[in-house]
Amino acid sequence: MNPEKKEIISSFEYLRKLFIMPDSPDKFIEFGHQMLETIHDFFKEKGGIHSSITLPELSRIFDETAVPDAPNLIKDVLAEIKLKVAAHSVKVGSPYYVGHMTSAVPYFMIILEMIIAALNQNQVKIETAKASSFVERELVAWFHRLVYNRTENYYQRNMQNPRVALGNVTSGGTLSNLNALLVAREKAFPPSGSFPGVREAGMEKALRHYGYDRGVILVSARGHYSIRKAASILGLGEQNVITIPADSKHRMDVRGLCRKVDGLQSGKGKNKTKIIAIVGIAGNTETGSVDNLPKLAEVSESVGTHFHVDAAWGGAALLVDECRTLFQGIDRADSVCIDAHKLLYCPMAMGMILFKNEKDLNLIKQSSQYVIRRNSVDTGRFTIEGSRPFDSLKPWAALKIIGREGYGLLFRRARDNTDTFQEILQRRQNFEILNSPELFILIYRFVPQQVKKQLYKWQASKRLSEPEKREVRKKIGKVNHIINALNIKLHKALRLDDTTFVSRTTLESTRYRPQHITVLRSCLINPLTDRSILEEIVKTQNRLGMELWPEFEPAYLKALNGVRKTFAGGRGEQEQGRWAL
Repeated sequence: MNPEKKEIISSFEYLRKLFIMPDSPDKFIEFGHQMLETIHDFFKEKGGIHSSITLPELSRIFDETAVPDAPNLIKDVLAEIKLKVAAHSVKVGSPYYVGHMTSAVPYFMIILEMIIAALNQNQVKIETAKASSFVERELVAWFHRLVYNRTENYYQRNMQNPRVALGNVTSGGTLSNLNALLVAREKAFPPSGSFPGVREAGMEKALRHYGYDRGVILVSARGHYSIRKAASILGLGEQNVITIPADSKHRMDVRGLCRKVDGLQSGKGKNKTKIIAIVGIAGNTETGSVDNLPKLAEVSESVGTHFHVDAAWGGAALLVDECRTLFQGIDRADSVCIDAHKLLYCPMAMGMILFKNEKDLNLIKQSSQYVIRRNSVDTGRFTIEGSRPFDSLKPWAALKIIGREGYGLLFRRARDNTDTFQEILQRRQNFEILNSPELFILIYRFVPQQVKKQLYKWQASKRLSEPEKREVRKKIGKVNHIINALNIKLHKALRLDDTTFVSRTTLESTRYRPQHITVLRSCLINPLTDRSILEEIVKTQNRLGMELWPEFEPAYLKALNGVRKTFAGGRGEQEQGRWAL
């Protein structure tokens, strides 16, 4: 036992005091000071983004296999949290942390989290969420109006109407996508004659009744993996999520979609397929690109299928008029999801799913005897989740504190940081930008300047025979394979250096398509990040990349010499010169 800890004798009176509001705020001030000190120290602590402790060492810290028996003082547990948890948490709010969508949050969010915990409202039922149910509906209406822009009368009529729902608050994009696709499935296989509908009869009977062999969801290759999870949960099967290739701008290839739709609709007999939904993306999580939503809407309307837009990342940008051009056609979607813990700068985790038709959520409405009764006004009748916290307070309050004008300033800063980062990378010359950023995500890779020039020269080569073109593609592939390995090692070196952070992914939709290219990925939304910090980030990456390059250079030179030899065998001196560095 820790000798500094005071031993507590377990008694009901001691426990009772834990549940009673203190007579004065002194106790809150005492523990609040200790808590805020922990938070302050966490953000002000010098050192890396990640603590130096190893994962095996962490496993030895948290190695108690049994539930604690005796009680402990609150201050002792808070001290343990500071020592064991906060000290080894990731500093996602650091301005040097530009690798993921999780970023810094306004400090007032800490206060809102305390209010949410203290009120402890349960959004499933009006009896446990009186005012908060109306707050939630108001927030959903705000974003419904941003997306669909119906009349004032429409929102006055439906915003607080308990018989319908403009949408739901969820725990995030995964649940939002599941909710949208559940509604899409119900619309695809509704009750008909003796068939009670898919929610009662299940997918097997639904397919048999309507004469289909399978039901599918179409989404870009850049689609979020939650679409596959939703298909699995809904009984459709992950194999029936059909990915459409992405174009060179990392958007769904519309012509590829049309070809796939035509092929699916031409099926007969056992090959007959029902298209349950087409999913567009407004800010994909890897590159931030926005699909051609008007074209996807046209295809969906021609097929007569549900059109869902996953705007979990980008949707909040609708708050700013100058960003709205990116989202043309989103108002034609049947459903749209938006996350608050991304571009609304709220803590993890909260999302929203919005429906164009306020009656769509009636398709999944549930009721029970002791909660969400049939004629009640309970929000939980329309949600997949049961008990939920009052998380909608965070974006609701943030929108009042920051306002659309404030979010406009934040997004302009994110755009400036994105442009600045791109300019710094290009000036360094040892980097290759691999997207035209739309929503504050920049993907790139470290490529020594001479290698990049050679790759571009090969790609620009003309007057080659087909065998020569195949050989060039092969050599480009070999060099890219080497550069992929270099960037993987660079990313690991950045983790060890730990002064900055970017993430990493692999894409087949770059200028080298269809070859898979390893890229570094940056999300530039932290308002605390500035030019000087971005300069440091690039300087560190360039230094580490150049330190690693000698390990990979021999393999590159071997691949390069292979090309020279190939073309030296059957062509003249003048042609050989085209392949020189």
